[in-house]
Amino acid sequence: MKKLLVLLYGVVCYSIFLFTFLYAIGFTGNVLVPKSIDSGTDSSGAMSLLINICLLSLFALQHSIMARPAFKKWWTRIIPASIERSTYVLLASLALLLLFWKWSPFQGVVWEFKSGPGKYFFSALFVTGWVIVLLSTFMINHFDLFGLKQVFYYFKNKPADDLIFKTNWLYRIVRHPIMLGFIIAFWSAPVMTAGHCLFAVVTTVYILVAIQFLEEKDLQKSIGGAYTAYKKQVPMLIPFSKKIRLQTDKKERV
Repeated sequence: MKKLLVLLYGVVCYSIFLFTFLYAIGFTGNVLVPKSIDSGTDSSGAMSLLINICLLSLFALQHSIMARPAFKKWWTRIIPASIERSTYVLLASLALLLLFWKWSPFQGVVWEFKSGPGKYFFSALFVTGWVIVLLSTFMINHFDLFGLKQVFYYFKNKPADDLIFKTNWLYRIVRHPIMLGFIIAFWSAPVMTAGHCLFAVVTTVYILVAIQFLEEKDLQKSIGGAYTAYKKQVPMLIPFSKKIRLQTDKKERV
């Protein structure tokens, strides 16, 4: 019975994540959802700005703190290791759903392409960004990343196996294609309002800081020399920039 409950818990958490992921696409793209990033009356003001920043900060703190190895070590003394990842995914999803619900739109326009090539260009980039995010999760281990593998292994009484460091497909171009996909999607708005711009700026800053000062350090500690070599060969977020930089260095030496 305990194993079945753990499995059901993981499936429920994954289902909530999947709903949240799909809603995020509609939220940032202003399509097919009752509440989007630009829907509602203009609520520009200091209080609305503070609320939006607090909502973004809540997600950033939850997402960063619970992902750290030290927190996981402490957390799994309280909850079973089999549901640690599912619980992380659940809380991250709930934090995002709260953000979607309470987000205050700012309607000032930063740029606007309501028709013509500009609209199609940004719309295509938006779709591309989300496709990169989704495909990149499968290029590592989608079901491990979102907790289903752990609960299934527990249900089948199989020991958890260590993940193998792999650099498949997009991971040979950039070290963090999931984050690159998010940045592309968040900035690819045919109509960029002030509220959407705030969302894009804050999330981009968070991604850059989290990768540089948290995730990369954790990966370096857990993987070691293989990740050091990987860092030297593959850029963090900007495709092909390593090759360009090496060519520039060579020219400078000559």
